[in-house]
Amino acid sequence: MSSGDFQGIITLILLIAFLGIIGWAYSRRRKQGFDEAANLPFANDDDELPNRDKPAASQDAAQSRQDKGDKNT
Repeated sequence: MSSGDFQGIITLILLIAFLGIIGWAYSRRRKQGFDEAANLPFANDDDELPNRDKPAASQDAAQSRQDKGDKNT
């Protein structure tokens, strides 16, 4: 078996693997999962976002200003 035969066999194996991946990606059974994954960036998950609408407690805010050297309190 020469190196050309070995390279031909490897090329054939890789071509079959590539076609298998393409078949898997475009199969109808995977469509729903891919559609859900495509919409993940648009999902509204409020648990991960900090709530910036609440004002900080006045004592905590004054303390943080003093820590930063702000004398305007």
